[in-house]
Amino acid sequence: MDFKKFLPWIVGIGFILIIAFWVMGIMNTGLQKDQAVNKEWGNVNTAYQRRNDLIGNLVNTVKGAADFEKSTLTAVIEARAKATSVTIDPANVTPEQLAAFNSAQSGVSSSLSRLLVSVEQYPTLKANENFLKLQDELASTENQILTARTRFNESVQDYNGYVLAMPQSIFLGKYKEKPYFKAVEGADKPVEVKF
Repeated sequence: MDFKKFLPWIVGIGFILIIAFWVMGIMNTGLQKDQAVNKEWGNVNTAYQRRNDLIGNLVNTVKGAADFEKSTLTAVIEARAKATSVTIDPANVTPEQLAAFNSAQSGVSSSLSRLLVSVEQYPTLKANENFLKLQDELASTENQILTARTRFNESVQDYNGYVLAMPQSIFLGKYKEKPYFKAVEGADKPVEVKF
């Protein structure tokens, strides 16, 4: 048997295998980056869920102050209900869906801020140990939300940078650009607090 006769075939098959493994590597990396974005989105949702759970406890504690403003409590409860009704599938998220989610969560933050400012007028509530603990936990949770959102955006940046670059974009057509979390409109202006 003449080895030289099969050499072009061996080289051709070897080249095809190298290309196939290279393409599989690109596809696997794309999948890993997509899953990383999904994981980080799950972390964002977990942080928001923790805040929603704490808000429920905070509202119940504040309700204990019989003369507390009902409209402020109602605003917090309604904003929380609206925020929990907005859900997103991270695999199919659109900028519009993310903006709606962000807007709903911003409503919770805004009404919660008004609640905490209103509490200043109730010395017995401010001295309530349970309330103080919940207030500290809420502050910690807001930091966790910020961290989760930052990590989500970093993950999206890594994903988009990989999926949209050449030559990966040729092989990863099913992976589309994912939107970033953006600040809500007006977040760059200071919050006005009125007493």
